[in-house]
Amino acid sequence: QVQLVESGGGSVQAGDSLRLSCAASGLTFGLYVMGWFRQAPGKEREFVAAISWNRPITDYLESVQGRFVLTRDNAKNMVYLQMNSLKPEDTAVYYCAARSGVLSRSTDYNYWGQGTQVTVSS
Repeated sequence: QVQLVESGGGSVQAGDSLRLSCAASGLTFGLYVMGWFRQAPGKEREFVAAISWNRPITDYLESVQGRFVLTRDNAKNMVYLQMNSLKPEDTAVYYCAARSGVLSRSTDYNYWGQGTQVTVSS
């Protein structure tokens, strides 16, 4: 049984930082693309960042490029999203996801976590 468990969300002020973590189990972690998506109230779920299973290669939503950094530790089955210079528009529920195959910005990921809330106030 595959499980993705997010942690690290919270309420912060604009300009602050947070680090989200995702612990994966039940899958061959090193063979999966790992991604983060977010969903704000009344909006569709959107791609934030993804990291390939090898090299690794990363892809970021343009509005978070330069502020967010996505890394993974294949030995620990963990992926981390370091979020700096947070803005109120970053407020959303953040979801970790795993995908077999290549990097993708679509929501066609195989497995999803339950999400963690990030709230940024001005």
